[in-house]
Amino acid sequence: MLPSNLLPDFRVRQRDYLLEISRLLTQELDLEKLLARILRVSIEMLAGQAGLIALKQPEGWRVSAAHGIAPAFMSYLEPLLEGEEFSELDVVELNRMLKELTYTASMGLLNGTGLPLVAHSEVIGVIFIFRNYADLFTPNDRVLLQSFADQAAIAVFNAQLYGQVSYEKQRLDALLDSAADGILILDSNLAIERCNVAFEKMYGCNRDEVMGKFHQDIIQWKKEPQGITLEDSIEAHWPPTPNATLYVEGDLKRSTPTPLPVGITYAPLLSEEHKLRNIIVSVRDITHFRNADEIKATFISIVSHELRTPVALIKGYASTLRRDDAKWDKRTISESLAVIEEEADRLSKMIDDLLDASRLQAGGLSLNQSDVALPNLAARVIERFASQAPSHHLSADFPSNFPVIIGDETRIEQVLANLVSNALKYAPEGEIKIIGTQQPDHVIICVSDEGKGIDAKDLPYIFDRFYRSTNAVKHTKGAGLGLYLARAIIEAHGGRIWADANTGAGARICFSLPR
Repeated sequence: MLPSNLLPDFRVRQRDYLLEISRLLTQELDLEKLLARILRVSIEMLAGQAGLIALKQPEGWRVSAAHGIAPAFMSYLEPLLEGEEFSELDVVELNRMLKELTYTASMGLLNGTGLPLVAHSEVIGVIFIFRNYADLFTPNDRVLLQSFADQAAIAVFNAQLYGQVSYEKQRLDALLDSAADGILILDSNLAIERCNVAFEKMYGCNRDEVMGKFHQDIIQWKKEPQGITLEDSIEAHWPPTPNATLYVEGDLKRSTPTPLPVGITYAPLLSEEHKLRNIIVSVRDITHFRNADEIKATFISIVSHELRTPVALIKGYASTLRRDDAKWDKRTISESLAVIEEEADRLSKMIDDLLDASRLQAGGLSLNQSDVALPNLAARVIERFASQAPSHHLSADFPSNFPVIIGDETRIEQVLANLVSNALKYAPEGEIKIIGTQQPDHVIICVSDEGKGIDAKDLPYIFDRFYRSTNAVKHTKGAGLGLYLARAIIEAHGGRIWADANTGAGARICFSLPR
């Protein structure tokens, strides 16, 4: 038995300790605090001088709490327990090893007592107490000590389980809040239990305004959606099986004036009795998909229209020249062939632009960089277009010391040609200027005309692929690719391009290139 001078009223104290551990079992779920309390009670209960609690982890034993142990001993013990050779030790072997270490380290002055922690028939750890006397316990003492250890083990197991649940909850919260799609979790009555950050941003409100509301109060459609709504599906006894997802697509009403195009997927969560417990609602913004469909439709419309005209002209003039019942003079033949050549050039340019746009989609344009003298380039572009524009005056204005830049000469010429070509199309007459200025770290090139200018409402979109203003569609030809390609080329050079809104005073489009 234990020495009477060390543990007076031993059984009464043990009963008190058992009651305290029972209270901890229901009150304390913080594992770190719980282990510290169990260890303190264990040291007092066994009249020890120090102690530790080692828990068994998947990778081996780990000291999870310690009290009164010298740092030198701990620095030796911790890596020893974490070693691969100790990962499979059972509690008996661990106790034996700790006893030997304690006896050796204290030069025979300290002994050790180990209490295994067993929860649900599985060893989860051990309490080891360092004392300066031998283990002398009666069978009744051992029963009480094991009762204490069993209570402590259940408390530790519950705290570990609570920690794991808390971790899983934190992970679920992080997953929901990092998701790009809006996510709602509904209960069986279709009331909203959870709402993530993405849905808050989509819907334009705080989650407190959504939580607790019914699905039909939040998910409202501007017009009839594509697919059966959740409420109608529930009335039709959805879901028939656990994996029966539901998809609806339409324009979602929200706090902002503009509805949001969304696709919503509903996934049921059923109980073991196959009753509906929750519905996971995934809300995806499909604005980009809508835009892509619109771009595709616009592309088909523009290209088919723009191809039809030159093809019809080429076929018409070629068929006319081939007629056997007519004799054409040289002037008529020359003029007809000129039209055929001009329309063939139009087709060739359109095809080149489409190919460039396709290359951009596939990963960008390649640049063949070399020294580029922009004044010479501008003069070459003016010379090319001067013969095509008798009602315009084309000019270039560059300082005498204008710097040579590094760039792809062919691509930069393509940009200038597109800008001058646009100016000729949208300004029936007047002067078209190419003006160059220089800054310390970049040069700026502007192309201006004396036409009607660019409407302010069109300004944000003129560099978009296939975009053409209403006025442009009515009065000029084109596929809406010139400015889109110009922007891509300039940005590939590390520059930027922009347009000024000078409605009624002509248009001016400028781009910068690094020196």
